Amino acid sequence: MNLPERFLMCPPEFFQIDYVINPWMEGNIDRASATLAAEQWRQLHDALARHAAVELVTPYAGSPDMVFTANAGLVLGHDAVLSRFLHRERQGEEPHFRDWFQQHGFRVHELPKDLPFEGAGDALFDRAQGILWASYGFRTELDTHKLLAELLGVEVVSLRLVDKRFYHLDTCFCPLEGGFLVYYPPAFDARSNIQIERRVPEEKRLVLDESDAIHFAANAVNIGDVLLLHRVSESLRARLSAAGFRVFEAPLTEFIKSGGAAKCLSLRLSESPRAGTSAHSDVVSRVLSLEGHLLDSGLLDRALEMTVQEGGSFQILKFQLGKQRQSTSRAEIRISAPAAEVLGNVVSQLIDLGGVPAAPQQTGDARLETVTIDGVAPEDFYVTTIYPTEVRLDGRWVRITGQRMDGCIVIDDRDPARPVAGVRLLRDLRCGERVVVGVEGIQTVRKSESRDERGIGGASAAEFAFMGAGVSSERKIELVVRQIAWELERIRERGGKVVVVGGPVVIHTGGGEHLAELIRLGFVHVLLGGNGIAVHDIEQALLGTSLGVDMSLGTPVRGGHRHHLRAINTIRRCGSIAAAVEQGVLRSGIFYECVRAGVPFSLTASIRDDGPLPGVFTDMIEAQRDYARLITGAEMILMLSSMLHSIGVGNMTPAGVKLVCVDINPAVVTKLADRGSIESVGVVTDVGLFLSLLVQQVRVGRDALPRA
Repeated sequence: MNLPERFLMCPPEFFQIDYVINPWMEGNIDRASATLAAEQWRQLHDALARHAAVELVTPYAGSPDMVFTANAGLVLGHDAVLSRFLHRERQGEEPHFRDWFQQHGFRVHELPKDLPFEGAGDALFDRAQGILWASYGFRTELDTHKLLAELLGVEVVSLRLVDKRFYHLDTCFCPLEGGFLVYYPPAFDARSNIQIERRVPEEKRLVLDESDAIHFAANAVNIGDVLLLHRVSESLRARLSAAGFRVFEAPLTEFIKSGGAAKCLSLRLSESPRAGTSAHSDVVSRVLSLEGHLLDSGLLDRALEMTVQEGGSFQILKFQLGKQRQSTSRAEIRISAPAAEVLGNVVSQLIDLGGVPAAPQQTGDARLETVTIDGVAPEDFYVTTIYPTEVRLDGRWVRITGQRMDGCIVIDDRDPARPVAGVRLLRDLRCGERVVVGVEGIQTVRKSESRDERGIGGASAAEFAFMGAGVSSERKIELVVRQIAWELERIRERGGKVVVVGGPVVIHTGGGEHLAELIRLGFVHVLLGGNGIAVHDIEQALLGTSLGVDMSLGTPVRGGHRHHLRAINTIRRCGSIAAAVEQGVLRSGIFYECVRAGVPFSLTASIRDDGPLPGVFTDMIEAQRDYARLITGAEMILMLSSMLHSIGVGNMTPAGVKLVCVDINPAVVTKLADRGSIESVGVVTDVGLFLSLLVQQVRVGRDALPRA
């Protein structure tokens, strides 16, 4: 009988579970029965031999997983791409499989030594489409996909595995004859599922439920209309039968303890090249450099983790470690992604972390596209961050102006000798303007400060970040307040600018008098907030209450619930807050001190406002513009128990501005402080207490404050 199909198997003479390299092995060391495993392997071998020719490779002691021959390599015609095992426990198998391929007339291709690829476990031919499905994420690196396309002359479709239980593609994905596909969608990321759905018609997709998936129903051997597998549910059997397949079960419980079943135990040797196919892969790469305190700051870890999380892969090409305490380190990293849009997303985030194109790639200018609809950016526009950014125009790096996050970069090159790059919000774009798209020709400028210069008040970054980072209410508040007071004094001495963003909690907690004193002493130069902080400050100044609560006694006042409306009405009668001060109606409080000291303030309304007060912005777009105008040039921003206003201000603020976020709620502090900036500090405490301590410190005077 003519048996065109050929498979390679390895007798389980040395099969056992004596290490853990996948989730299935956990708890199963020494628990596989050698006798039962041998019997189950023989049953699979005999079932396979009834439909195909089975060849054997000699097992070797010390390689218990050699029985899983699917991982030996990938075969197409007379070409065999040898595997490069990720785990050292299996790397000893490589020379044995190489020898077998060479002795049996295959042309053996070896991939770079440190580039993991685990053969037909992670690469499966689809005969109906003439493509190679290849996975990455756990055992195989994405960079191998492009090499496979070139070596074998095929189109490779990259899929990312995300469930550790399904660490190889063949554990959750099985292309069948006739264009059918058995697979488990939760094993893949969203982009991969979209790729599968685009290429395989819905009527051809046989989706597994979790029960079938964890019994390795996708780890099947398909020969014509025959399907050999470990176990299958009746519902799946019915669907396979309706698709024209005959299903044969071969129990493989002992091998499943090690993470494999029918497909893992066999390697197809008879895959034939398809006429008319050509090498193709959507995998794209880019080399970036990172420089700074990469290890102690955690920057390198963040960059690599983000790359993987976003669906990319990396290879560190060069790494130069700074050997002294103040030395910086430098890394050159090749970033790969399964498609250009994924690479663009990864690279843009690495640019945010300070990544720059490696030397050979630094020649490209930024790409520009023209706005065709007012308020609508071109596709793939670059989104700005808080970090100082430069764009490459006509071979020169140009610093963008008006740095803030969540904007576009608009280029004005009417004067070719002096092009201007500025940040523009989407809603402000106009037809005809040219916007930077993609990630070419863009870099952020990140300082590599010495370790002793990165904290407020001269404190080391690590020390200050510990006190301010996080959400612990057990930090020594007095110490961080002392450092902030020190910095406030420095800013005042040099004529700098401090912005306060405050919420009504400042008044409720008794912090109003302390904030008023900071304004009176010249430490506050701009005040931002909502209608609420002004209403309650004025209510306290006029009536001694805040939301109807007597601030001196802490008890509700009869009829006090009307006080905030009386305060609003009084200011409306005067015409404005400033007019109320001039008329002698408003004689104390935060806004009284602002008017007296000439400190500008900007207030915004909300859906729940009863007034609002005169001068309060009810148009949020205009309010944003006014906020942005007032924070320009700020050196420090104190965010005092006002999450929404503070987030808004944070989005407008470039890197380099020190942010102090104070709130009793740790979640609020974390949200405000965690901006990826070493200039941010979070303080979890009562804002009234914080302001009281801060006033005490600034009263002490400069001579008593810690020196740099």
